[in-house]
Amino acid sequence: MTLSTRQQRMLDFMRRFGEENGYSPSLRDIMAGCGISSTSVASYNLSALEREGYLRRRPGLSRGIRLLSPSPRAGVVEVPVIGWIAAGEPVPVPAPDTWDVSAGAETVVVAGELTRGREGIYALRVKGSSMVDALVSDGDIVLMQYVNVVENGEMAAVWLKAEQEATLKKVYAGPGRVRLQPANSRMRPIYVKPENVEIQGRVIGVIRGIA
Repeated sequence: MTLSTRQQRMLDFMRRFGEENGYSPSLRDIMAGCGISSTSVASYNLSALEREGYLRRRPGLSRGIRLLSPSPRAGVVEVPVIGWIAAGEPVPVPAPDTWDVSAGAETVVVAGELTRGREGIYALRVKGSSMVDALVSDGDIVLMQYVNVVENGEMAAVWLKAEQEATLKKVYAGPGRVRLQPANSRMRPIYVKPENVEIQGRVIGVIRGIA
């Protein structure tokens, strides 16, 4: 299971609460500590964490949540979410020097087998619907590996130098031009000169947007 940012925040809060108070938080404590206004949303995410073995709950007890050991974070990787990228029209994204995880930065926790020990891993939130036929929808998070070259047909974050904008497309390099192909039959490809293209990473995974 790939944890959402909310689920990781809930786990971190529950651990911290238990260390500081010596007992488990209640559902209301978790909602207050994690900025969740809906009991159904909090319960949904707790159930997901329980199914995946991160915690156990004792029915009927307001403080019946028990985090399991060893920590399920073993074998997982924390990846920085550096901004948005358009699966549609190009939009600016942060520069590579902002990709390191810093205090307070948004991150997403993923299973180690997704990254396979590779370096230069980051994530982007997706705007737009041009890649829906490749199962990448508006609001999803794409897991990226920073590379400068991709094979034809790979989905990549492409920086358009003249426009100072980035877009998420499948890349096809041909004689004298590069085709940036959407995965949406209603949208046309973008054709650009090779010297105007800088590959900023290839897609290695997709995290579905959830509430």
